[in-house]
Amino acid sequence: MAAVEPKASIRQEDCSFLPIVHDIIKCMDKDSQDVHQELNKLKTKLQDTRDMISAMPGIDVSPEQQQLQLQNLRDQVRTKNELLQKYKSLCMFDIPKT
Repeated sequence: MAAVEPKASIRQEDCSFLPIVHDIIKCMDKDSQDVHQELNKLKTKLQDTRDMISAMPGIDVSPEQQQLQLQNLRDQVRTKNELLQKYKSLCMFDIPKT
């Protein structure tokens, strides 16, 4: 099972709606005509966020499948750690230098 790397890193600012909501409230307080422009920015940001979420790796995998994958990976790590300990105990790596 190969590890999936994200296509692009998601920064926290990319998912923050507070600055836009704040700008909308400021425009409403000033009775500004820019409210529609700010609302369009919010609508665009929401759609961009939806697109980011649907492009995330593993989004189509059910929680049960995720738990199964996690358990399989944990089993693999445990097995590999056991093998590593077994090979270390053979002392094959303690060859003296001459």
